[in-house]
Amino acid sequence: MGRLIGLLTVVALALPVAAAELGDDGLHKTVWMRDTFKDLREDLEEAQGEGKRLAIFFEQRGCVYCTKMHEEVFPRETLAAYIEDNFFVVQLNLHGDTEVTDFDGEVLSEKDAARKWGMLFTPTILFMPEEVAEGQTAQQAAVAMMPGAFAYGTTLDMFTWVNEKRYLLDNGEDFQRYHARMIQERNDGNTD
Repeated sequence: MGRLIGLLTVVALALPVAAAELGDDGLHKTVWMRDTFKDLREDLEEAQGEGKRLAIFFEQRGCVYCTKMHEEVFPRETLAAYIEDNFFVVQLNLHGDTEVTDFDGEVLSEKDAARKWGMLFTPTILFMPEEVAEGQTAQQAAVAMMPGAFAYGTTLDMFTWVNEKRYLLDNGEDFQRYHARMIQERNDGNTD
């Protein structure tokens, strides 16, 4: 029996660890990311047509924090389903050359859009409103930004806070207060 366990352990260690799928651009790919022409006005319109919120993910090749999110946080069933059901996700490469059309009509490369919008590191997620005023950029219009890699609970809470439009509520529950309340509820065993 001991030899069998030892053999199974050696075989298990020899098998490759499942990693997040990488695209030709070196960025992680998920089933809920959309491959679009990266005209944000069209993407917003399509998101609205599906009853979803537009989220723009900035990532880069070799980003260890992006890898952490794609291997440990985004695959969690509750979060993955929530994103897929409620968000239209467009991925941009912090250093990419693919053309992006900003809401203000300016056409620029992904890396120039990143500079224009003040993106400094990855991952960063911009959450868009349901409507963008004429002449606004994505950065100006964003209702929230999630800069960096966060744990499951924080990530789920941010997506939920945006989707429920809690940023519009006048009850004083900004994201930090909402997140603190959700942590307390999870600790009390009241939610997932």
